[in-house]
Amino acid sequence: MTIYFYTDREPLYGCFSNFSKHGFVMDKLWWNTTEHYFQAQKFVGTPYLEQIRSVNSPKDAAVLGRKRSLPLRSDWEQVKDEIMFKVVSCKFQVHLDIREILLGTGDEEIVENAPHDYYWGCGKDGSGRNQLGLTLMRVREKLKLIDN
Repeated sequence: MTIYFYTDREPLYGCFSNFSKHGFVMDKLWWNTTEHYFQAQKFVGTPYLEQIRSVNSPKDAAVLGRKRSLPLRSDWEQVKDEIMFKVVSCKFQVHLDIREILLGTGDEEIVENAPHDYYWGCGKDGSGRNQLGLTLMRVREKLKLIDN
């Protein structure tokens, strides 16, 4: 069986979304969502990091983080996958309720069913990379090792 998720409003697997409201402390700062953290990391060392961190919604964080008029860090393409792994790991280590949901998926494939995202999601036709799903499965394996 494959587990598909997309929005944070889904009853069981909505917690897999980076928009889910599961806050945490990382880098000595409070982050409302993993989306806030991920988008802000594009602008480390600039005032845009704090601007993104402080917006109310993860959607607003995503909009700001995708603005190409802002000075994107030069190594972003090289570091983005590990930043996502780091922040998703943190989220599922801090929130035990959603940790159990992730671990409860066993060895099932997890797919972000994002129709317009061919990198983080599977895209409209399923041919996308599904990097967020791969990240969640990698975090799940890490958590299994920690729990044993």
